[in-house]
Amino acid sequence: MNRTLTILSAQDFSEPGTEPDVLRVANDADAAEVALEGVRVVELNFPKFSDGRAFSQAFLLRRRGFQGEIRAVGDVLIDQLVQMQRTGFSSAVLRADQDVAHAQRQFDRFAAFYQGDAQQRQPHFRTAA
Repeated sequence: MNRTLTILSAQDFSEPGTEPDVLRVANDADAAEVALEGVRVVELNFPKFSDGRAFSQAFLLRRRGFQGEIRAVGDVLIDQLVQMQRTGFSSAVLRADQDVAHAQRQFDRFAAFYQGDAQQRQPHFRTAA
């Protein structure tokens, strides 16, 4: 699988200040109602591993045409990364106990997907030669 998701370690990520072009969105916010004008980065929070609402938020933001960076923060584990890329995330900050090298190998495990996703809406059978 072609990896387009940027993986950041918790140690390398510095919490943003009050930058006007970075928008932190609560995971219970309606992505259809978020004001995106002037926003360069949207941070979507995973408060715990089992809470996947940010996947839907990312997908909806891409459907709305948001072209900026969508960054996953919070309880981000290696197991979530492939799905993050497929739903529209462009970067993810791993939880402190997760290894970036192991995370990068996660994408080698999946060569392709049959279904469409946020990046490639057409199903594989429509795009395959």
